[in-house]
Amino acid sequence: MDLYYFLVFAWFAFAMGCCVASFLNVCIWRIPRGESVAYPPSHCPNCDARIKWYQNIPIVSWCCLRGRCANCGKPISVRYTVVELMGGILFLMAYMQWGLPFFLHGEPPVLALHRLNCLWSVPVYWLVFSGLILASFIDLEHFYLPDRVTIGGMVLGVPLSFLVPELQGERVALHALYWSLGGMAFGFLFLWGVGWIFSKIVRKDALGFGDVKLIGAIGAFFGPAAVLFTIIVSSFVGAVAGVALILRGRAKLGGFTAVPYGPFLALGAVVWMFWGPEIVRWYLRLNNALAR
Repeated sequence: MDLYYFLVFAWFAFAMGCCVASFLNVCIWRIPRGESVAYPPSHCPNCDARIKWYQNIPIVSWCCLRGRCANCGKPISVRYTVVELMGGILFLMAYMQWGLPFFLHGEPPVLALHRLNCLWSVPVYWLVFSGLILASFIDLEHFYLPDRVTIGGMVLGVPLSFLVPELQGERVALHALYWSLGGMAFGFLFLWGVGWIFSKIVRKDALGFGDVKLIGAIGAFFGPAAVLFTIIVSSFVGAVAGVALILRGRAKLGGFTAVPYGPFLALGAVVWMFWGPEIVRWYLRLNNALAR
């Protein structure tokens, strides 16, 4: 593949991710407040001044304005740039992982056809990344996961798995459909059961129902193996975060401190998408080697 075309597609993927994430910033602010995401146009949350187009270029405008509103001079949260940068990086990584191999030369025709099918999965991964970013940042601030992400993910995951079976690691659409339905049901019921048990132990709601729906959506897109992997990774990272909070004095050992679980699930799902199957295969090989 020529370097020129590689750079063009890579820049397009990064720019697309930044632009989509810029819109996600609007959704993150407005959805929890019950506001329309389409109207009014982008404006400063402090003085309500309308933001001009050249003041709304992802990442660039925030840096040029030094993180302040051009009208009132009050600080603009760095979260806006973090979300935009995250979107750009994830979109670019998805292109590098699943889109770039299609453009490589010298592949047999059968493999090239498989790569073409994988190419169609790139916009689906972009869609999933967008939903996970939106859900994570809303959960971090408001401790809830919007139904348009969780239920919407369960609704979309099944037909998209049928249309793009590579999401489930399959090449037969009907097989992918079975794994999608099984993953959705398994994720939903498994995490609901875990939450129910812990709520009986601590006598409080230990897990939000939004988390249950989110893992159901992850299962619908990627199957039961992704559900188990995501729960294990998110639980481990969540435990590390809990220890960090205790060490910093923001939580007490043996106490109950509310921590949003959605971002940890999202992180586990992202790890699965990029490296999950390889990590599982490495773990199984290691187990087999130790068992000999």
